[in-house]
This record gives sequence, structure tokens and C-alpha cells, in this order.
Amino acid sequence: MNHEIDVLVEDDRWSDLDRLAQVAVPAALAGLDGPFTVAILGCDDARIAALNGDFRAKPTATNVLSWPSEDRVPGGPITDPELGDIAIAFETCAREAAEQGKPFEAHVMHLLVHATLHLLGHDHIETDEAERMEALEVQILAGLGFPDPYASGMG
Repeated sequence: MNHEIDVLVEDDRWSDLDRLAQVAVPAALAGLDGPFTVAILGCDDARIAALNGDFRAKPTATNVLSWPSEDRVPGGPITDPELGDIAIAFETCAREAAEQGKPFEAHVMHLLVHATLHLLGHDHIETDEAERMEALEVQILAGLGFPDPYASGMG
């Protein structure tokens, strides 16, 4: 399936973001009738803090944000092929990867899969929803050759 993954890099340290996104996002969309479009912004902590403040009233840096184009139920119909937008912050991702002792690329792949699942309606507010979402993330990442991001010692 030829999905359109539009990557805008605002921070030059994201030199590999397009390549990672072209792998992670389609993997998270596998098995769905598409094609779909996802827009990704590779930014820094200052930019994501501003976005987090504007959209979530939390003016602090975070690793990744996602904005679905419409409210969706996991597994439900997708009526808008433009799934939504993702923003990912370099400094926070790099710091978390170092703190968790995992490769930067593995952490970014996890966050891109995670954010794409949010665009599809998945959430982790309730425990059962979180467990389903985490299981999907682990399955998708394993299919890409990445270890379980929730395993002991891996974050």
C-alpha cells in the first residue's frame, strides 16, 4: 500500500526522520484499506512545548504529539484518508533514549508507531486500552526487528 507520509523537518538534527517515518507509519497501518496520508513534523523541544501549550494547555516539552483528523474508534471505519498530524521533538527523544539505555532509532520508531496508533483511535487512558495499545506496538515493532520497548531494561 502506498501511503503518503509527508515529513517536514524544522530541526536539522532530524536528518533520518523521513527514512524512519517511511518504515514506522506504514507498519502501523498494515492491514488497513488505504492509502492514507500522515503529516509529521520533526521539531525541537521549544516548538513542541509551544504546540503542547496551544493544544493541550501543557506548555512543556514532550516526546511526541498527535492530532487525528477525526475522532476514531480502534478498528472502526476510517472515513478521512488524511489520518492527521504528528510532531516529534528531538531533544526529548534523545534524552529519553539515553536515559532508557536504548538506541535512538529504536525509540523514535516506537514513538512514530505509538503516535500513528493514536491517529487510528487507540489510547492509553484506561488500563485495558493501554494494554491493547502496548501489545500492538510490541507486535508492530517486532515485525520491524525492534525489541519490546516496554521490556525490563528497555524503558
